[in-house]
Amino acid sequence: MIGEHHYALHSRWTGNRGTGTSGYRDYDRSVLVSVDGKPAIEASSDRPFRGDPAKWNPEDMLLAALSECHLLSYLHACVQTGVIVVSYEDDATGFMTEDGRGGGAFTEVVLRPRVEVAAASMIPAAESAHAQAREWCFIANSVNFPVRHEPVITAVA
Repeated sequence: MIGEHHYALHSRWTGNRGTGTSGYRDYDRSVLVSVDGKPAIEASSDRPFRGDPAKWNPEDMLLAALSECHLLSYLHACVQTGVIVVSYEDDATGFMTEDGRGGGAFTEVVLRPRVEVAAASMIPAAESAHAQAREWCFIANSVNFPVRHEPVITAVA
């Protein structure tokens, strides 16, 4: 199915300590991110940017989006090639570099999926499915930095 899809969310700053943004250290970076019909996410900036390390930050959410998108695309690719995945875990990492002018950018993300398939004979196709998943992942196709994959695939039998 070819089409356009629209997504909407609401972000609300909850960090006014009583004086608004009267000074750089005078406000909290807390944000409540919500989408209709889903649990809200308590977010903040990352600790180096005066944020609350107990809350999700934009960098965490970008990394999570890339990891989950690859996972879901990969499962679909496996179904289409007859690979039976019985477990999938990922330990993803992202690298961001500050530019010295107050901004910065991600320079790379590495996904490290550990996949278990139903039979050893499925391992070659399971390995190939990562390339197909990369082509299908909407989020990876939307970023301007490399998203690398370092999969480890094992079999139950």
